[in-house]
Amino acid sequence: MTGTAENTGRAWVYGDNVDTDLLAPGAYMKGPVETMATHCLEAIDPDFATSATAGDIVVGGKNFGMGSSREQAAQVLGILGIRAVVAKSFGGIFYRNAFNLGLLALVCPDVDKIASGDALSIDPAAGKIENLTQGTVIATEPVPDHLLNIVGAGGLVPYLEKKIKGAA
Repeated sequence: MTGTAENTGRAWVYGDNVDTDLLAPGAYMKGPVETMATHCLEAIDPDFATSATAGDIVVGGKNFGMGSSREQAAQVLGILGIRAVVAKSFGGIFYRNAFNLGLLALVCPDVDKIASGDALSIDPAAGKIENLTQGTVIATEPVPDHLLNIVGAGGLVPYLEKKIKGAA
């Protein structure tokens, strides 16, 4: 697998138990979600929201997105242009919210092999991450086609709208 602009991004690596309040701080819940996005992960990485660029990939440890059911936790990552989240495991609600909002979530037991700043190329259907910086390939759980179709459509609502229009 060769990295292309469509599937390559810079890694932002965080540890275990990155919760929804770190991603979408509760202090900003009453304002626009775009404002909340500017505070994403600021408690553990004050530079993340201002330095992340479109196509970057967030890498977490165990229980990424644990905590409340706030869908803004996945939404703010999308607003910041994050292409995917790769983690050892996910909070169940975050995992589903990510796909529903068009954000790719990859389960990868070997995230410890990824360093912050590494250039990664992801192939979610094949279940592979190519670490272009280190010259290695890391296995992930392959993402099923139906979830890839939802992400490709931009989320569950746009996916369903396309299906309904196609059935009419």
